[in-house]
Amino acid sequence: MSPISIVLIGFAMSTDAFAAAVGKGAAMRKPRLLDALRAGLIFGVIEAITPIIGWLLGRAASQYVQAFDHWIAFGLLGVLGAHMIIAGLKPDDETEGDGDDDAGEQHKSFWTLAVTGFATSIDAMAIGVGLAFLDVHIGVVALVIGLCTM
Repeated sequence: MSPISIVLIGFAMSTDAFAAAVGKGAAMRKPRLLDALRAGLIFGVIEAITPIIGWLLGRAASQYVQAFDHWIAFGLLGVLGAHMIIAGLKPDDETEGDGDDDAGEQHKSFWTLAVTGFATSIDAMAIGVGLAFLDVHIGVVALVIGLCTM
């Protein structure tokens, strides 16, 4: 896989975490640089770990599907790409906050950020499964995805 492809995958995987981080920051009453750095670090680490988990799951299943693994990789990456294109073309739903005064404090908690980070990295796990069937160094891909997300 070419370095340009890896970087493009990294940026594509980071967009949902970026949107979640912007939303979390907008919900805070007084966002600070430290809060932004913490969110970026948490999202980046989780976004780097999930493709490795997906890659391990894909490798574990590879012995059972070696005859048609290239079609699985094609299908997973194709469906994910189509989903991203469709999601990008849909208009965003506008939601309003509930007016809770503690909402800003709640968004800063580690566990809230971790759960949000994991929820936004499910697509990176699917990429990891697809990459298990290709000749790629998953450590490099995971590092690039994590750095692009930070």
